[in-house]
Amino acid sequence: MLRTLDVPALPGLGAIQLRAGHAGAQRIVRWPYVAENRSFTPWIKGGELVFITGIGRHHSVDNLFELLYEGAAAKVAGLVILTGDAYIGRLPAALLRLADQHQLPLLEQPYSLPMVTVTEVISRAIVQREQLAWRETEARASSLLEKLQLRIGDVEARAEFIAPWFAEHQTLLQQLAPTVDAWLRHGGNISAAAAALGSHRNSVRNRLDRLFRETGLDPANPTDIYNLILAHVLLHEPITTPDFGDSP
Repeated sequence: MLRTLDVPALPGLGAIQLRAGHAGAQRIVRWPYVAENRSFTPWIKGGELVFITGIGRHHSVDNLFELLYEGAAAKVAGLVILTGDAYIGRLPAALLRLADQHQLPLLEQPYSLPMVTVTEVISRAIVQREQLAWRETEARASSLLEKLQLRIGDVEARAEFIAPWFAEHQTLLQQLAPTVDAWLRHGGNISAAAAALGSHRNSVRNRLDRLFRETGLDPANPTDIYNLILAHVLLHEPITTPDFGDSP
């Protein structure tokens, strides 16, 4: 993850200075955003490093204070104000003090540093660090299943992944997850699954019959069983590897 305090240390960005709000400089930069309007809140989600260029709008001191209050309320990663003779000349001392009070990182960037270079370097750093974090997380995976779950994404992403096969039946899969889990844990033995669930074996059989009937899966077709197992484990915590035997 890229923190606000890391930005001046990125290649080619040494001219950017963290001027105030050092107490909040550990904030994570989600993405750079170049503000072109008087207010930027409608266009951000939080966590952005917001650049105030002054181009096209001569920001008054009062407006800079408004932007700082807005950034603090919107929980941005920081404000970067471009300074130079053409537009915003220098950062007022009162603005620096206010940034310290709100613990909002306030950075200064000279106009001589091209914005296209700055946003490109920051965006690349964010992507590279996210990719590295994913690789490190995957390397710590204790099983192939856990690695597959991580590779696909969170539960919502996994649900989308299996949707082409179970789009109309994911609610049913969720409802019958305990039954399917017990059935798999006990190698397809309905009696053992029923005992583990504290249910009658006929109830468990009826639930499984309903699952196969509504999904169109064939319990005698290995491919269908593999699809059911994969869908189940992707949507839930890893389970013990099933060892199918004869079901009574």
